[in-house]
Amino acid sequence: MISKFAKARNEKGFTLIELLIVIAIIGILAAIAIPQFAQYKKRAYDSDSKSNLHNLYLACKAYWADNGANNACTLALATANSYGFNQSSSVTVALGGTEDAFTGTAKHGDSSNTFSIDSNGNISMQ
Repeated sequence: MISKFAKARNEKGFTLIELLIVIAIIGILAAIAIPQFAQYKKRAYDSDSKSNLHNLYLACKAYWADNGANNACTLALATANSYGFNQSSSVTVALGGTEDAFTGTAKHGDSSNTFSIDSNGNISMQ
């Protein structure tokens, strides 16, 4: 006659200690990864702002090529079908000026950083 306990000793499985160690390792990895994820999101928001500024600058350059450098480029002109600027929904942009005195700014709604672009196409953080 075989007892119930002898049968249980032969079964395979994980012990409570092994499971606790795995959970602790996953917790440590999560504690490291979550702050990094927040930084990755912030960088992505800033990249979106910079991308909007660069694309806006290119659309205005196309406008000036068609209409002359002395005409002011506006957001309405840059978003026209002829020049193709598509503003991201979460980025606020402002611009103004002629080709020689062009300035623009962009800020993502989820970032605290504001970026600006000059008439040479140089993007900097304000």
